[in-house]
Amino acid sequence: MQFLNRPTRMACVLALLCTLAQGVVIAQRRDPYYAARQTMVTDFIAAEGVTNERVLASMAEVPRHLFVRPNLRSMAYADSALDIGFKQTISPPFIVAYMTEVLDPKPTDKVLEIGTGSGYQAAVLSGLVQDVYSIEIVEPLGQRTKKLLERLKYKNVHTRIGDGYQGWPEFAPFDKIIVTCSPENVPPKLIQQLKEGGKMIVPLGERYQQVFHLFEKIEGKLVQTKLLPTLFVPMTGQMEELRKIQPDPANPEIVNGSFEDDENEDGLADGWHYLRRGEISDDAAAGTASIRFENAERGRNAHMLQGMAIDGTQVRQARVSWAMKSENIGAGRNSNEYPGIVFYFYDGRRIPIDRVVIGPWLADQENWTRSGVLINIPRGAKEAIVQAGLNGATGTLYLDELKITPVK
Repeated sequence: MQFLNRPTRMACVLALLCTLAQGVVIAQRRDPYYAARQTMVTDFIAAEGVTNERVLASMAEVPRHLFVRPNLRSMAYADSALDIGFKQTISPPFIVAYMTEVLDPKPTDKVLEIGTGSGYQAAVLSGLVQDVYSIEIVEPLGQRTKKLLERLKYKNVHTRIGDGYQGWPEFAPFDKIIVTCSPENVPPKLIQQLKEGGKMIVPLGERYQQVFHLFEKIEGKLVQTKLLPTLFVPMTGQMEELRKIQPDPANPEIVNGSFEDDENEDGLADGWHYLRRGEISDDAAAGTASIRFENAERGRNAHMLQGMAIDGTQVRQARVSWAMKSENIGAGRNSNEYPGIVFYFYDGRRIPIDRVVIGPWLADQENWTRSGVLINIPRGAKEAIVQAGLNGATGTLYLDELKITPVK
């Protein structure tokens, strides 16, 4: 083996760096969203625990901005759900990557997707498996997405309009099944169409209280593993007719605002999804538990979310109460990044119509302090998302006894 001298080695390194830099410049010229997509993968997906290199590579390649509304493309690479019309949303990038990794996709897999939606999840799977069979119940959305996937040349993605509750028996059995809408129970036809040894991931639960479940088919039966809390649009069609539990929009409530429920004993509060840099603490204002957020990096997500039904024509005002304490609080990168509670309100089409901000809590509170405020509910509101935590600020924040009480 012949070794290069130091000047020659340095020249080779510089040449390689120049080549890589030129490649990045060319990629950015071809795709102005290239840098934002790589940042999305680094900051919102890999940093939050997704490690499968094939999944990360697919997330870095698929142009999410082409799967969202043109007027929302500036938000395409934020880690948030976005409206795509027809009361449907495109899932946050982390959720897409997480579900894909849990399925452990193989190049020879045949995958069934229930809920085509924007087509983004199918596009991510396209480069990881042999074939994707995707069903969408909303006909105009399904037709629009079919044309988009064809235009973008995802040739191994096959779509149809239909009720996902029935699956796609003509192409069964499937190695993997991914359900991107929420049923109360696993549809029996999907169990039948899952191959022996196959895997299925489903967000199961009530309308605003759902948990990811991973199922593996062993000797004809499903063996389940309970995963993270989440929030998806409901499975409609036959599943909607069979749904037993419906939320009461005249009586909105915060579930597990005392943080006493942790069925999996994993340090994560049941009822709250998208928990970032937070865990159950035994330092509580009441009972035995609270939620503690800790963050040292300005602008980094450190919060939790929960959805609820709320009808602005029946509930015009509500009292929000909580207990908190904090230390070493520092501002985030932007003016809207500070500790507090935010209510995001949506209309009947799930389009954002208003938000109410409680905060900022910038002064340290060494001891538990109870507070409450009266908020106005937009008349057009049909549902809300509650976000609570540091919200991009730094320091340590404890929250307990979170409640919302309608004013009748």
